[in-house]
Amino acid sequence: MPLLFLPLILLAVLALMVLLLPLSLVQRYRVGTARRPARRWVATLNLALIALSIAIFLFGAAVTNVWVPQTLRYTVLGLAIGGALGAFGLWISRWEYTPGAVYYTPNRWLVLGITLVVTTRILYGFWRSWHAWRSGLDGGAWVVASGVAGSLGAGGIVLGYYFVYWIGLRRRLQIEGQSSMKRRQA
Repeated sequence: MPLLFLPLILLAVLALMVLLLPLSLVQRYRVGTARRPARRWVATLNLALIALSIAIFLFGAAVTNVWVPQTLRYTVLGLAIGGALGAFGLWISRWEYTPGAVYYTPNRWLVLGITLVVTTRILYGFWRSWHAWRSGLDGGAWVVASGVAGSLGAGGIVLGYYFVYWIGLRRRLQIEGQSSMKRRQA
C-alpha cells in the first residue's frame, strides 16, 4: 500500500520545487546584491568549489554533446560571456576600505540581469520541453528540441561570472593585504 503513494509523493516534491523556484530566485538576487565583507578564505573556498563545478559542468556538457549537438560549444561560449561579465562586475562593484576590512557590494543591475537570464532559461526550458514532449517527437528527439544546449549556455554564464568575480576579489584582497602590510612597516 505505501508503494502506491510513492508516485504521488514524488509528484508533490516536484510541484513544491517548482512552486518554490520564484522564492529561491528572489532570495538569490537579495543575497547577490548585499554589502558584505571580503574575506580571503571565503574567496579561496568559493573559487576552488566553482572551479570544481566548472570541471564537472564541462564534462557533463561534453558527454551531452554526443546526443545533443552544439552543447559543448554553447557551454564554452556561456563560460566566456560569463567571464567577461565577471570582469565587468568587478569593475562596477562598490568597494569600501576600512582600517580592519574591505567591503564590497555587487552592482544590482548586473546581478538582476544574470538572475533574469537564469529565470528566462528555466521558464523557456519548461515551456519548450512541454511542447516538444507533447508533440511526441520520436527517438528521444524531444530532449534535443527542449533547448538543453541553450540551458547549459545560460548555466555557463553564471559559472563564468562567479569564477572570474571570485578570482578578481581574491586578487584585490591579496593586493590590499600587501599594501596594508607596507603601510604598517613604514
